[in-house]
Amino acid sequence: MSSKYIPNIITAINLVAGVMSLVLMMSDNFTSAAGLILLAALLDSMDGKVARRLSATSAFGKELDSLADLVSFGVAPALLVYASNLVSLGIAGLGASVLFVVCGALRLARFNTTTFSGSFQGIPITVAGGLMALLMLVARDLHVGVVMLIILSLSFLMVSKVSIPKF
Repeated sequence: MSSKYIPNIITAINLVAGVMSLVLMMSDNFTSAAGLILLAALLDSMDGKVARRLSATSAFGKELDSLADLVSFGVAPALLVYASNLVSLGIAGLGASVLFVVCGALRLARFNTTTFSGSFQGIPITVAGGLMALLMLVARDLHVGVVMLIILSLSFLMVSKVSIPKF
């Protein structure tokens, strides 16, 4: 197998972690689901570095990365927060979770259609989704109003024009 496929394999494993997180949520295994989102974050931090090191960057890889990111850091964290905390709010909790996914998709689309200048415009979906997973891992018993405020704030920050340097 050619080394040019290695970054895309890492990205695919990131996607599998996001999907498996969703599967675990269906059996109320929220701790493991959050852990898989954090594993996806680790993998996401590796795929681009590996691609650059192996001179294996590609348009295909960039698109695959965005699709994996939407599942692992958009859909999975939003459903994790909804199922483990916001479900008690009914349609308002569901609406906040859907808004998080939509804002994440908009953030990814904006990133993919602009030239990276060394700083991000709005917080990356990987940061927002990772923070939500970490929050549900260490502080799942937070008051539902606090969680609602956090998910709405992160949704807004993903589509904001706030400039955030790459770290």
